[in-house]
Amino acid sequence: MSRPTDDLFVRYMKAFEASETHTVNCPACQGETPCAEGAPLHDRFARLQDAYHAHPKQR
Repeated sequence: MSRPTDDLFVRYMKAFEASETHTVNCPACQGETPCAEGAPLHDRFARLQDAYHAHPKQR
């Protein structure tokens, strides 16, 4: 049976992958200021990371 954190974890990991993949290929995002395309990717990853870590763990 699927737990509520399962979907959140999947979205969090996909956002991480998208953010990292973009950063590897974008010199601007490797610096201090993300580019216009990368900023939303990095913001989404940060929001999902915060949500995942704040969500109570179910065992």
